Amino acid sequence: MFNISQDFAPPFKLIAPYFRIGTFFYLAASVLVMFFGADIFHLDVYVLSWVHLFLLGFVMMTMLGAMAQLIPVVLEVGHFSVGVFYFIWPLLLLGMLMLVAGFYMAPALLPYGGAVVLVSIIIFVTDALLTLRKTEKLGSIAIRGILLPNVFLLAGLIVGIVMALGFTGAITIDIHSWLLGHVYLLLGGYVIITVMGLSLILLPMFGLSHGFSERPINLAMWLISFGVIAVAMGAILGISSLKILGFLLSFSAVTVYFYQLWIIYKTRARKEHDVWASSMYVAFVSMLVSMVFGAVYLLGGEHKYLLSAFWVLFYGLFGFVIIGHLYKIVPFLVWFERFSPLVGKQKVPMLADMVPTRAAGFQFWLSLTGAVICLAGFLGSSDLVFKSGAAFLIMGALVLVHNVRFMMNFKEGL
Repeated sequence: MFNISQDFAPPFKLIAPYFRIGTFFYLAASVLVMFFGADIFHLDVYVLSWVHLFLLGFVMMTMLGAMAQLIPVVLEVGHFSVGVFYFIWPLLLLGMLMLVAGFYMAPALLPYGGAVVLVSIIIFVTDALLTLRKTEKLGSIAIRGILLPNVFLLAGLIVGIVMALGFTGAITIDIHSWLLGHVYLLLGGYVIITVMGLSLILLPMFGLSHGFSERPINLAMWLISFGVIAVAMGAILGISSLKILGFLLSFSAVTVYFYQLWIIYKTRARKEHDVWASSMYVAFVSMLVSMVFGAVYLLGGEHKYLLSAFWVLFYGLFGFVIIGHLYKIVPFLVWFERFSPLVGKQKVPMLADMVPTRAAGFQFWLSLTGAVICLAGFLGSSDLVFKSGAAFLIMGALVLVHNVRFMMNFKEGL
């Protein structure tokens, strides 16, 4: 467990925009899904535009907000320069909008949008590295879970800018080969390793797990790191054997990671199944299902299995991991800032009181139903089924926006 001090935690007004913007773009992405077809091509400009909106507007925005809070908590030191987080989200937002517009209608914007996103991430990584210098915990697994993903994030963005230059015709490269490296550096290197690192912090914290071995997660992080490097280099250099080695290392890493999750699950003291726990079950099952679809595609399966793998990864793993943790992180941040100074002076709400339990459950089932129906649409190549699932996703996203607003504006007892 980690000590939490008001000296380390950034002010809530600094973090709030990341969560507000993130949930808004989750809704926007869900609405845009309605314009997909069950037989979409993954390199279609509309799909590329949507992918960057979802990953940068929702996934990256909310993860950077969470990391702004968790880095000082884990390290037990204040940010090197906490004020930079007032500038990161506007830059990330501007860069994301330029990329979305660039893919959809103005390719000349792509290098500039990528450069703006890169600047925002460089600012974040610089603060994280300078904050790391202030701590004596550099050897811990949690620190590696912060450091490693950011290295891959920078590498993935640099590859992305090179691809953007190739997309506009400024340079000549094999965009299809570089695409795999770009995707794997960001999704495998940044997102997956971040999920691994955060789960080692948040799952024991929320599930009250103690005294478990951390050796599996340590092994999993190194396996996925070498796997990402192998796949990215193999893709860019055109070495198939290196890509195959990277895929095998990645599958091994996820297998070891699931063993770590099982250890944490078995040692937990808190047994109740709230919306957070349910979301974690869906997320980690989705990771396995995505791996299965990905393996089927790599072994010669149809294009629909590639689409299904990414769909389950995006809306199953990324969506439920992030949304599930919002129901834990947002109430805590609001309570810590508004109510912790009142403890002992007047009655204050419990954290559970700040979560709209029924609405959260409603959002969970709407989103899960929508994701599953859309998956069925992909597998069955049915536009009608797919769009029916998209309708559920939109309703779930609307409820999510309401729930986040409710938690952020909670003022009972003031």
